[in-house]
Amino acid sequence: MQTWLSSAWSQGCSALNKAIAATGLLFISGSEALAESHEAGGEANLKLPDLSKVSFLGVNGHKLLLFGLLVCVFGLLFGLAIYRRLKSLPVHRTMKEISELIYETCKTYLVTQGKFLMLLWVFIAVVIVLYFGWLSPVPGKSVALTLPIILFFSLVGIAGSYGVAWFGIRVNTFANSRTAFASLRGKPYPIYHTPLEAGMSIGMMLISVELLMMLLILLFIPGDYAGPCFIGFAIGESLGAAALRIAGGIFTKIADIGSDLMKIVFKIKEDDARNPGVIADCTGDNAGDSVGPSADGFETYGVTGVALITFILLAVKSPTLQVQLLVWIFVMRIVMLIASALAYFINGVIAKAKYANADKMNYEAPLTSLVWITSFVSIALTYIISSKIIPTLGGDPSQWWKLATIISCGTLAGAIIPELVKVFTSTESRHTKEVVTSAEQGGASLGILSGFVAGNFSAYYIGLAMVLLMSVGYLISTMGLEHQMLAPAVFAFGLVAFGFLGMGPVTIAVDSYGPVTDNAQSVYELSLIEQVPNIKQELKKDYNIDVNFERAKEMLEANDGAGNTFKATAKPVLIGTAVVGATTMIFSIIMALTHGLTENVNNLSLLHAPFVLGLVTGGAMIYWFTGASTQAVTTGAYRAVEFIKANIKLEGVEKASVADSKKVVEICTKYAQKGMLNIFIAVFFATLAFAFVEPFFFIGYLFSIAIFGLYQAIFMANAGGAWDNAKKIVEVELKQKGTPLHDATVVGDTVGDPFKDTSSVALNPVIKFTTLFGLLAVELAVQLTASQGNTMTHILAAVFFLVSLTFVYRSFYKMRIGADAKH
Repeated sequence: MQTWLSSAWSQGCSALNKAIAATGLLFISGSEALAESHEAGGEANLKLPDLSKVSFLGVNGHKLLLFGLLVCVFGLLFGLAIYRRLKSLPVHRTMKEISELIYETCKTYLVTQGKFLMLLWVFIAVVIVLYFGWLSPVPGKSVALTLPIILFFSLVGIAGSYGVAWFGIRVNTFANSRTAFASLRGKPYPIYHTPLEAGMSIGMMLISVELLMMLLILLFIPGDYAGPCFIGFAIGESLGAAALRIAGGIFTKIADIGSDLMKIVFKIKEDDARNPGVIADCTGDNAGDSVGPSADGFETYGVTGVALITFILLAVKSPTLQVQLLVWIFVMRIVMLIASALAYFINGVIAKAKYANADKMNYEAPLTSLVWITSFVSIALTYIISSKIIPTLGGDPSQWWKLATIISCGTLAGAIIPELVKVFTSTESRHTKEVVTSAEQGGASLGILSGFVAGNFSAYYIGLAMVLLMSVGYLISTMGLEHQMLAPAVFAFGLVAFGFLGMGPVTIAVDSYGPVTDNAQSVYELSLIEQVPNIKQELKKDYNIDVNFERAKEMLEANDGAGNTFKATAKPVLIGTAVVGATTMIFSIIMALTHGLTENVNNLSLLHAPFVLGLVTGGAMIYWFTGASTQAVTTGAYRAVEFIKANIKLEGVEKASVADSKKVVEICTKYAQKGMLNIFIAVFFATLAFAFVEPFFFIGYLFSIAIFGLYQAIFMANAGGAWDNAKKIVEVELKQKGTPLHDATVVGDTVGDPFKDTSSVALNPVIKFTTLFGLLAVELAVQLTASQGNTMTHILAAVFFLVSLTFVYRSFYKMRIGADAKH
């Protein structure tokens, strides 16, 4: 693996250096004229108002938000306390050994990804240096101070995404073996409670770290430099999330497909210890389903906040009103952190009373109640605190409840959308059962078609639910908010996205539930605990357990079905947030292009041809991205299957060798990074190219990737979820493993794997990264056009597009099964 990594690193550096050199030369060609223009600086030129000038509840805004730091510390301690508790839970040595092996492979993957992230960051750093350091310095500020600040906070953003992802993996690899061991006691409650604890630990830690970082910028960085800090931070965390989400999604599905197909080829059981693909699958569960969502959630929370801050500073003219809105938003974030913790404890008391001694339980029921309790607690606290913090806003005593209602639309969406997702993906869903029925009568082909139906129907209902809630927000924004800011509807949409994240810790918790339950099954099988001599006597003596191995396995499988369902519920919430939040960020670009909505507003119209062409172009990029990410999975899975089939030993061995397992991990890492490199460079240069074509073309493009991406992601995520749980129904309810029906549903699941865990989920960070990076790109293009004319801008656009097109070409023709590099 080390040999390949060294080779890949040198090849990647070579390719990137050439691209960076080309970029630098292109920028430098217009540098003299651009250096004379100092009117930009964009969002980095925004100045935060003095928070101490306005009082709230008898204290000024600065002091009030200082209390928020204490809440963040509480959230961090909450997460660490659960971490320590999980670590101290009893676990059998055989299971602990497997979970530690999984963690070691995860660590190797994360270290490799960290190096890869630094390679990608070079791209961003080059543009930041050229833009803010040379071509368009922030007016009135020292380049020697501004530039390092932006670069430093871009690294802080990357470190935040990367750090919470690492913490998530460590917690989950504690929890997986503890959950597997808990199943031996024969009671369902502990195997529900342990994954949920792990998820809450990650959720509270993630949101607390994100909020702490943003409060530190807001409270302790001088107002003149807070803008650069926020922009650098947002770009960094967006890059980190995109890389970890995309590469993790490719990695996990290569491993998952490679492992699953062995069940058909060799008629072996789920997670058979002799299958060298199982350890890679377990690593992938964490790389894709823990690292990806953790980094994604961290970035989503931060970017949405930066979008709202930017909007307030651009659209609200009154400094007093700016302070009121900024403080109110951050107080709401603090309150929602408290609400999530409070709801977790309330739900915990109810679930324990109901299920602690039960012999059977519906694992989805307490997770569902947790989501709804959190939603109701958050909404109640939103109204109560808003009435105290902003009883009068801009002289209007009614705005507090209107703004609270808009946020509550988003908070309600965070509960309603998971319910709609369950309609299409739950093991109790009629759509999922339809997949099973179709596969039973028509094999894999009809099962796959039924999954397509589920995905398409889900996009309809979830899309309409989002439209309805956003419409309510829009209607309320027309009730006087237009007197206090420009484009109040855009602010309302941003607040709806903000409300989506109001249950952030719980959303992450139920999402993280899935990888723990999935890993727990694998740890159980890989531990070979049933084959340990005198194991029943040992368990009775050391842990006072009268074990029933069959019951333990049945409970773990059933719990995994609930994990699959709730993994699916978080995906539309995050993609919905990305789309609604991107609308707010796009407004920042519109404000710059129209000089505060005073010029060129008619260009945001179907009558302006470039705007329409941009709308069409965005769809093309979304569909290419879907294909490119799936192609990386396909080729990698082919190579993994090829290796496993050639090296699997089913006779005379109890488990696969560690060397063979690590080889599969190496294959997964190789193709994850090859796929990610092509995708990132193509997206990076496409963003530059389309921003340079024409500014309003780019606006249309951004709207288009958001809308196309929303429906593509919902369709793919829920179709994949239906196929996944259809297989689970066959395994758990129908007990037909190894039958033709099981084979058919396994085929459906392998189709759904890249649908739900690669392409769909990665669209979220891609949309946000493109929008954030586009802020710099379009401002640079406008300056170049003003100083050099359209010719230079269009030449650069053409060159950037050719670079992007080269990597679009490579994403298939250099990734084909027959054309990929020798492995």
